[in-house]
Amino acid sequence: MIKVIAVDDEPLALRQLESYIAKVPFLKLVASCRSALEARAVLEERAVDAMFLDINMPDLSGVDFVRTLAAAPLVVFTTAYSEYAVEGFKVDAVDYLLKPFSLSDFIKSCDRLRARFEALHAQSSIESGVSDDALFFKTDYKTVRVRLEDILYVESMSEYVKIYTLGAGAPLLVLLSLKLLCEKLPESRFMRIHRSYIISLAHLKEVGKGEVVLEDSTKLPVGELYRQELKDYLRDRSLG
Repeated sequence: MIKVIAVDDEPLALRQLESYIAKVPFLKLVASCRSALEARAVLEERAVDAMFLDINMPDLSGVDFVRTLAAAPLVVFTTAYSEYAVEGFKVDAVDYLLKPFSLSDFIKSCDRLRARFEALHAQSSIESGVSDDALFFKTDYKTVRVRLEDILYVESMSEYVKIYTLGAGAPLLVLLSLKLLCEKLPESRFMRIHRSYIISLAHLKEVGKGEVVLEDSTKLPVGELYRQELKDYLRDRSLG
């Protein structure tokens, strides 16, 4: 799945984007934003692979917004003004959709987006050297191997993360952002449930109102921004 956000200051255009995204099976809408500032807040907390981004927005244009990002997701620009196309491609946009665009036009852009995403993902997997069952973390002047199946949850502590594992007396403290770690962990096995927490789905025991309980009885809050993804996960796996 390609995790995307939709950014447009026009409510009707934003709803159309949401509708189109819902029709593409390999896209997952993480958030809808009415401004570049809203989008920035989402990018700081969520793992996002791509943006469908309007260019002509008040305060900060889509092109200028992308230029402010140290590590921008893939971008498909949307705009009603064809003269912005050249500016859009100067920031290495995947594609450019001229409003009003049809669903078929949108799907063609999504196919280009998927091709770019898969090429980057394949390259990243080779370069990272991360195995399927473990990650290596640098901590206290040494490198520690942690099996994915042993991770209970991860807690963000400003510039550090605490990695809680089965049977360990104390968590592993690593200088790393929660967002970066979320991008490295397989999404089929881990889920971010709060701006400060990632949990292992294999060790999820209960889900209550606004919180989850893990197998070791740890209770963690579920943030508003992450509740729908957790609900979708549960819905797809619930019986009765």
